[in-house]
Amino acid sequence: MSTLLEIKSSVLRQVQVCPSFRRRTEEEPGNTSADPQEPATGAWKPGDGVEFFTQMRLILKKGEGRRCLPCPEVLLRSSSPAPPEPVDPNRGLRALTQEEALLSYLQQVFGTSPEEHAEAIECVKKAKAPKYALKVSVMRAKNLLAKDPNGFSDPYCMLGILSASGTPREPGPHKEQRFSFRKGAKRGSPLPAKCIQVTEVKSSTLNPVWKEHFLFEIEDVSTDQLHLDIWDHDDDVSLVEACRKLNEVIGLKGMSRYFKQIVKSARANGRAGPTEDHTDDFLGCLNIPIWEVPVAGEDRWFKLEPRSSASRVQGDCQLVLKLITTQRDTGMSQRGRSGFLSYLLLLSRLLQFEHRAEEPNSSSWRGELSRPAATVLCLHGAQSNLSALQLAVLHWQVSSRHHQTCTLDYGYLLGLLEDMQSHWEEAPSLPQEQEESLADSFSAFSEYALRLLRQLRDYFPATNSTAIHRLELLLKCLDKLQLFQPSFEICPFETELNMDIAAALKRGNREWYDRLLNSKSPREQPGPQRLAGLVELVDAIYEDLQSCYSIYASLFHSIIKIDFFTLTFRQLERLVAEEVWVLTEDLSPKMTLEVASRLFELYLSLADIQRFWSSILDRDSRSLALANIHVPFLPAVKLWLQVLRDQAKWRLQGAVDVDTLEPMDSSSKHSSSAATASLCFSHIQELWACLAWPDPAQAQGLGTQLSQDLCEAALFYTELLRKKVDTQPRASGEAVSEPLCVVLNNVELLRRAVGQALRGLAWPEGASGLAGGLPRPLLSCTQALDEDLHREACTVTAHLTSKMVGDIRKYVQHISLSPDSIQNDEAVAPLMKYLDEKLALLNTLLVKENLNRVLEALWELLLQAILQALGTNLDVSADFYSRFHFTLEALVTFFHADGQGLPMENLKDGSYKRLEEELRLHKCSTRECIEQYYLDKLKQRSLEQNRCGRLSVRCYYEAAEQRLVVEVLHAADLLPLDPNGLSDPFVIVELGPPHLFPLVHSQRTQVKSRTLHPVYDELFYFSVPAEACRRRGACVLFTVMDHDWLSTNDFAGEAALGLGSIGGIVRPQVGGSSRAGQPVTLHLRRPRAQVRSALRMLEGRTNREAQEFVKRLRELEKFMEADP
Repeated sequence: MSTLLEIKSSVLRQVQVCPSFRRRTEEEPGNTSADPQEPATGAWKPGDGVEFFTQMRLILKKGEGRRCLPCPEVLLRSSSPAPPEPVDPNRGLRALTQEEALLSYLQQVFGTSPEEHAEAIECVKKAKAPKYALKVSVMRAKNLLAKDPNGFSDPYCMLGILSASGTPREPGPHKEQRFSFRKGAKRGSPLPAKCIQVTEVKSSTLNPVWKEHFLFEIEDVSTDQLHLDIWDHDDDVSLVEACRKLNEVIGLKGMSRYFKQIVKSARANGRAGPTEDHTDDFLGCLNIPIWEVPVAGEDRWFKLEPRSSASRVQGDCQLVLKLITTQRDTGMSQRGRSGFLSYLLLLSRLLQFEHRAEEPNSSSWRGELSRPAATVLCLHGAQSNLSALQLAVLHWQVSSRHHQTCTLDYGYLLGLLEDMQSHWEEAPSLPQEQEESLADSFSAFSEYALRLLRQLRDYFPATNSTAIHRLELLLKCLDKLQLFQPSFEICPFETELNMDIAAALKRGNREWYDRLLNSKSPREQPGPQRLAGLVELVDAIYEDLQSCYSIYASLFHSIIKIDFFTLTFRQLERLVAEEVWVLTEDLSPKMTLEVASRLFELYLSLADIQRFWSSILDRDSRSLALANIHVPFLPAVKLWLQVLRDQAKWRLQGAVDVDTLEPMDSSSKHSSSAATASLCFSHIQELWACLAWPDPAQAQGLGTQLSQDLCEAALFYTELLRKKVDTQPRASGEAVSEPLCVVLNNVELLRRAVGQALRGLAWPEGASGLAGGLPRPLLSCTQALDEDLHREACTVTAHLTSKMVGDIRKYVQHISLSPDSIQNDEAVAPLMKYLDEKLALLNTLLVKENLNRVLEALWELLLQAILQALGTNLDVSADFYSRFHFTLEALVTFFHADGQGLPMENLKDGSYKRLEEELRLHKCSTRECIEQYYLDKLKQRSLEQNRCGRLSVRCYYEAAEQRLVVEVLHAADLLPLDPNGLSDPFVIVELGPPHLFPLVHSQRTQVKSRTLHPVYDELFYFSVPAEACRRRGACVLFTVMDHDWLSTNDFAGEAALGLGSIGGIVRPQVGGSSRAGQPVTLHLRRPRAQVRSALRMLEGRTNREAQEFVKRLRELEKFMEADP
């Protein structure tokens, strides 16, 4: 207390002589916030499908935010603008308050009673007055007058302190003359100044820079004044030397100054005596009363004044003035305590008081002092002769110590360091005692900061933007401390500060991990009980690593060049890996369903940590301690996937049980069970993606089993649907079943969901290669399931359309029985109206894919019904077939629906072609039907390959002889029709159609025994006109038969060759060659259905020509019955 009172006495003494000054203030508001964390979820109960998939959804939801690198929210980052300049209590201060207010303020600061305060004031009044001194720094001048011939001057300054009695003014009736120092004054005349100081001479310049410092004692502050003269130095030169400087003359004024110097030199070298006054040229002067110097000092430009009204001067001079005390009558001064220490104690006391008065619990206070406090500090600092560097050091020492008891804004501390750094290089070094004190403050602050960094997550949570900004400023303060390290003779840091920070972070990571482990999964608990807490521990570590990457890493790297993310990730993942390895080894012999479930969830969290590391560029997860952590989890994963299969079936069973086979809402056409099934399969796919099993061979086994389980579950669901719809009551007379439509939509939704899920089960390429973009086992499983579901959809479609078969046949029969008197559109109208109503209903009940399936089924039903009607109505009029032809075209237009229905290529395929052909043939004559029969055989030639073998022939027409030459060369790969595996083939050659060649009989080759590759080389001639060979359908028909001695011959195959394209028919033979043309290889085949359609058409005709043609073909068919 006595020391504080001594400080107070010293301050009171300074308050009594305080002039005015100004002070600058800054404010920076701040706030803090914290975000709550979500609680962890519990484990599922085995056997409950609903709860199982609910827990699985929670696991997937937890992993949704872990698919990519984290993106921090909008926080104040290191790239933000630098904070404002910090408060400097000694620069730009506010105006001083009155003496009474300062005294009252000091009484509050030191907490003295009125009696003690009055006693202290009385002691100050009785004490001796302090001794003062003026510090003058002559910095520079500008725009001086040129006094030399070269256009420059050689300026120097003379300055000193004049008392009130020592400032004579020379009287004169005409000129007012001010006092000035005369360099050449006679020795007999007394010097008017108490002390005169002279600066160096700056040669040849009008803007000299001196930066010289002087100290003058002051006897009377109120009357003494500072006087300064600036002179142009002129050396004594001879006349010859002055004449030699002619080349340095610049301008007319320089010439005038040159002649003046010649005259002066001549006078000095000639008539002048040795004692004559050779004064320098006057450039200007300054007179500054001491009482005008602010107590805080001032740094300003003063305008030069003339010494008389006749003088001509110009320019300005920059001076730094500071009034200090050299001796004070105080207890601390008497004990030898420096002003540095007293200022430190005073500032510490004022900071405590001001902080308590402002916001005692605030961490955003920036050291803003009240006007009285600023006044007191300014007086004490200025009169204690403390330099700017010493003041900056003192403010840092006191504020950094105070920060450790009452938290301050780190921006304020950083500003103090920057202010100290700005003065560090310019100012002389500190005394050793003060430097050691500063080093101690650096060490104390760094130790305090390292303690905070050890508890980084507690004091600077990543969710609090204000805390992160404070961390950024703290790191910048530590970075500034490192810059001072090379400047200290006594180093404040035993090691590099970066190494200390890294060590503190590692220690903090370990302490945070141990606390987390003890709170969530203590090692004292049994292994199965620790699993749930260990999952929470890994999840908390993952979230912490995200914060490290997105928030902390950039700050540490950009400011103090520490890779905080790599340091933390490596340390935490190694600790987790060690814990998990020990726990899994302990649980391996105790594997249960609940343990497997917890282990599976634990592995997913560990896999997320590995993926997080790999997702960062140039990071290899193989170097991690978690690299092979999947090995002990394999039994648990296999067991859990088995549970997943059973739980999926139970979930689907429960969904179907409560399903009413009605659409879920107006926007969907499937029922609730389909949505549940689709969601289950989607979750399984997402879970497989989260699993991401790293071993390719093991992944193939797991993926194959899971894909089979998915297919089994999908078929199980369709079976449940079928049983469900069979138990539904059916409305009588209802042509379209709405439950069946819902089931069909469910199957389609299931097909898409399962297909997508299976494609998402692709495992890493390893043991099996990829086929079609998917591993072969998965591709085959996908294709098989797609076929099964397509078959199931077709079955449901058939059930759905089966109720419409009777109505369709009824309306088709109505068309067939309609009299010829009514129009075709009237006959077809009932059928079209029926279809329009039913399809409109189906369109509202079915999705697009299923509607197309139903349209295709209905289209096939209609074609079959029309074919059946044509088969039951023989010997009818041509109008009958024209009406059905009209019906067919109308149905094509209806089902195509301008591109909105079935594609045209689908409509005009299959049964449509057969029906169209029959309708066309029904409108043809008998001979046209026979010609069509042979045309169909010619078209059939290229449709089959070598199933029945090949036959090589050569055909050409001899125009001179008017005969067709057919050469049977050889056959190959014939069918083995005998028990010995061979055949006895021969070839029948005939021309057709019969009505084109009525007089031509068939011919045959010889029988080639026991061979499938007979060689004939036989030539046959048919005398026919060339015009008959060019007719439509004209061809030569080759029939290969197997000769049997004891039974009828067997049919081995046939082939047809059109006569219109052979040599001699297309163009006449050149040169009369009788064996023109190249051999032709024909593929043998059996008659196809499209060929037999013409035959069936002829069977219904009663004319003789048709009956004879049919009879001959029937005989040939008998030989075909034995053909396999």
